[in-house]
Amino acid sequence: MKLGELKPAAQKEKRTRVGRGIGSGLGKTSGRGHKGQKARSGGGVRRGFEGGQTPLYRRLPKRGFTNIHAKKYTEVTLTMLNKSTSEEVTAETLLKDGIISKAEEGIVILGTGSLDKKLTVKAKRFTKTAKDKIEAAGGKIEVI
Repeated sequence: MKLGELKPAAQKEKRTRVGRGIGSGLGKTSGRGHKGQKARSGGGVRRGFEGGQTPLYRRLPKRGFTNIHAKKYTEVTLTMLNKSTSEEVTAETLLKDGIISKAEEGIVILGTGSLDKKLTVKAKRFTKTAKDKIEAAGGKIEVI
């Protein structure tokens, strides 16, 4: 930043002052209307409250659970590997080629499709068919 590039600070928006007379548009009841729970100080209800009716989150059935320790892998098929430009395929080269958008906790190679070229594939996991097809095409696999 240079001295000539200085700009004045952005103007702050004035706080709305309520209850300051009828002419202000927010006088008397201060925009809260007349009476009722929401008009009182400290009034209002919590999120999800349905006026005493059993709320939706309690009416719906609870089933199953989510394993918080589960590993999330990005799935890559052999057909996708054919689009790779490099001889040695890793998660980084697949990202660079735009074949996958993100490698979560690693990639898993699935045996869907066929492999047309000889590749060295490095991944976290391989399915049995993927392993067989890569080796049949003359390639190698490396489990990271």
